[in-house]
Amino acid sequence: MIKIIGIDPGLSATGIGIVRGDGSTISGYSFGSISTSKNNALPDRLGHIYSKLLQILKDESPDLLVVEDVFSLDKYPKSGITLGQVSGVVMLAGHQAGVPSVQVAVREAKQVLTGSGTASKQQLEEAVRHRLAHKTSIRPFHASDALGLAMIGLYRFKKFSTPSPS
Repeated sequence: MIKIIGIDPGLSATGIGIVRGDGSTISGYSFGSISTSKNNALPDRLGHIYSKLLQILKDESPDLLVVEDVFSLDKYPKSGITLGQVSGVVMLAGHQAGVPSVQVAVREAKQVLTGSGTASKQQLEEAVRHRLAHKTSIRPFHASDALGLAMIGLYRFKKFSTPSPS
């Protein structure tokens, strides 16, 4: 049985999704998010995400951590910088917990799960919910995104865990 944790990094809410299974068969899953307050300073918010995630990684002992790759919108370039800071904290937590990590681009995740790299968050959530046979909406969207990333990690586990030839 393989356990994969997917992370959708965000400063206000970092989505977490965990799937257990083998290949394309999912035998169990869980999801949630780590929230921070806008009233706290950036270092405090990053520290909170790091410490909560590190504890989850130690408790769950996943085989792989799949993180949404950093992207930036032309309209909001500063958000890309902040997203990069959160992603760095996420990958550091994975490293500290001894969990190998990979990054998956959001368009690739949408393509794999919905068939369209330009799918909306709602379409992605519906695709994830359908594949899991989960009856109610998965909220926040960060959690459904994270579950989607974890599912991709499960589907591609052998590819991700095989070292690339040098």
